[in-house]
Amino acid sequence: MISSTIVAFGLVFVVVIVLIKTAIVVPQQSGFVVERLGKYSKTLNAGFHILFPFIERIAYRHSLKEQATDIDEQICITRDNVQVGVDGVLYLQVLDPGRASYGIGNYMFAISQLAQTTLRSEIGKIELDRTFEERGTINQNVVAELDKASDPWGVKVLRYEIKNINPPQDVLGAMEKQMRAEREKRAVILNSEGVRDAQINEAEGEKQRVIKESEATKMLQINEAQGEAEAILAVATATAQGLREVAAAVTDQGGPDAMQLRIAEQYIAQFGNLAKAGNTFVVPSNLADLTSMMALATDIAKREPSE
Repeated sequence: MISSTIVAFGLVFVVVIVLIKTAIVVPQQSGFVVERLGKYSKTLNAGFHILFPFIERIAYRHSLKEQATDIDEQICITRDNVQVGVDGVLYLQVLDPGRASYGIGNYMFAISQLAQTTLRSEIGKIELDRTFEERGTINQNVVAELDKASDPWGVKVLRYEIKNINPPQDVLGAMEKQMRAEREKRAVILNSEGVRDAQINEAEGEKQRVIKESEATKMLQINEAQGEAEAILAVATATAQGLREVAAAVTDQGGPDAMQLRIAEQYIAQFGNLAKAGNTFVVPSNLADLTSMMALATDIAKREPSE
């Protein structure tokens, strides 16, 4: 009785051990590599699986998630022979667990070392001043080289990012002085350009002012000339009209007598003015000149209409 109980417990123990060895649950985003009698058999994806006891076993377990690993800082020499310390972070993902298991012993170590050597090569192609602005290009070149090398290993390199670029302290001091000089240079240039623009604006304003003043003077002179011409024309027109009126009046009945009377009055008035102007009074030697002058004027007035 006791021996049968022991045998039963032994059988239960063996069954439990067999179940533990053969029943496999693969988590999500994981891949288990199965070997059958020491050879690669298959890759188990997420889910429940049963293995042949004592024949198949789980040889490698891989995570299919994206992984990030730090790339230690290393000393790189730029094209202009300046030593800089550069570190970064690498992102990769296992795509084929079988090749990742048998293609290389430790893909993570191999890729990190390859990333360091590739980074040194890329830094050596450019000068120190360009290392900061060429980070994107350096990252792309490193990813391209690593992706080609890791493809046979079943690993995909997704991206590489440079974290820090640390030049020596003396180089940092020189770069700071250079940047300060550049900033001062830009400030002087901007100030001079501002002064130049201000002078140009002032000269342009003065030019426009002179042009406007000359145009105003020109318009003033034109307006004055037009006004004088119109005034002269008006005076001439009025004079001509007056003369026509006088000529018409002379030819009318009683006109010659009125003209003679008018001439006589003006003649006498002028002699009166001469008498007032001085103590000496000049009298014509021949008072008949007045009569002859009036006769001449009357004769001219009569002849003008006929002509």
